[in-house]
Formats: sequence, structure tokens, C-alpha cells
Amino acid sequence: MSYDRAITVFSPDGHLLQVEYSMEAVRRGSTVVGVQGKDCVVLAVEKRAIAKLQDARTIRKIVSVDDRTVLAFAGLTADARVLVNKVRVEAQSYRLTMEDAPSVDYLARYLAKIQQKYTQQGGVRPFGIATLVAGVNDDDKGKRPFLYQTDPAGTHSRWKAQAIGGRNAKSLREFLEKQYQDLNEDELTESKCVRLAVQALLEVVDSGAKTMEICVIREGGIKEMLKEEAVQVVVDEIEAEQQEEKRGPSGSD
Repeated sequence: MSYDRAITVFSPDGHLLQVEYSMEAVRRGSTVVGVQGKDCVVLAVEKRAIAKLQDARTIRKIVSVDDRTVLAFAGLTADARVLVNKVRVEAQSYRLTMEDAPSVDYLARYLAKIQQKYTQQGGVRPFGIATLVAGVNDDDKGKRPFLYQTDPAGTHSRWKAQAIGGRNAKSLREFLEKQYQDLNEDELTESKCVRLAVQALLEVVDSGAKTMEICVIREGGIKEMLKEEAVQVVVDEIEAEQQEEKRGPSGSD
């Protein structure tokens, strides 16, 4: 029997193969990095090369879900558009019913619920995307933003720093773990988080700021897309330090 034909059939070793294939679609997508600081969250996305005649503004990997919530995704863009629209409708429905903005925890759980639903019924396939969602919660009066991840299996979890998408996601995660352990919370300023996210992306991109998209979510869910010039300044600083480190040992000889 071919266990990868039906989404609702487990293989003998307990795998849902269609879900695993959808995770492969995520691995083939662009790299997304998220870093949570003491008063901000930074989302950084690898921008793939586009056709010369294509309008770059129509290709977005970082999108707004609500006034206080931002989502970045890795995987199939068409799937992401459908899923993002579902979450946006839920966010507006929540506002209408509760007369308040939904928290990022609520929206991440709703997102994961939809993704899980599409792994458990016939006639559908899983969404081929994983997401990093950043925004504010209500337990601290909507001040400090937090970072959440969802995947095609429908799990959701909160992270201090995470990397999804691309073939190097595991090594980038290890890089973030190492860098994060060397810092205390007070050192995780906005500039440090931006630098850390850019530094991680530089492991997988070649053209510097041109192939990056950076969004900063500050206290209260206020978000800002960084301009290419501002990102390039950070890239130049990192590359200058790397060059200095390479010259260091040879200079001492």
C-alpha cells in the first residue's frame, strides 16, 4: 500500500507522509529568521532573485495580520496568501465580537488550528508553509512583543529566536542559540537584534541588503520595515568586522 496517497492514513512507522512532504516544501522556501529582544522582535527574510521586469513590491514574505501582529513565512507563497487571509478575517471577527485587538498568542493558536485541520480530513492537503508570528499579548497590557512559530503539522510554540525555511535552518538555529546564550536580556537591544538577524541571514545570502527584508516590531505592536540603506549599514559593519578578524592572526605573525 502506498501510504503517501492519502493524508488521513498513517504509515506503519507512525508518519503522515503528506505532512512530511509539506515540511520539505518549507525547506525549499526562503530563509526566515526571528529574534526577540527586551522590547522588540526582529523578523528577517531572504529575498530570492526575481525577474527583471517583475515588480518587487508584489513579492512579500513579511505581511501584516492585524494592527499589532506581523507574520513572516517560508514555503509556498500561494498557500501563504490563503492562510494569511483566513487569519486576517479571524482577527477582524475577534475585534467585532470582543471589541478588542487579538493577542499574538491567540492568532498563532488559530493559525496552527487551521494548519492542523488540513492534516486530518480527506480531500485536502496540508499547507506547505511554516510561519513566524510577532506581536503583543494582553498579559502585559500589550507592551512587549513576542515571537511564535507554526508549522504544517499544526503545532505552535513561543521562541526567543528561531530560523525556518531553507536548507541551512538547522545550522542557523545553532548559530542563534550560541549567540543568544552569550547575551543577557538587557543586552538584547533593537540594534543588537537587527544585527543578529542580519548576521544569520548573511550565512545564506550573498548580495547583502538587496536580498534581505527586515521588519522590527516594537512595544505596543508598532512595526517598521527597515529601508535597504539602513540594512546595508549593518551588513557593512558585520563584513568589516569579519575582515578584521581574518587579518588579525596574520598581522600578529
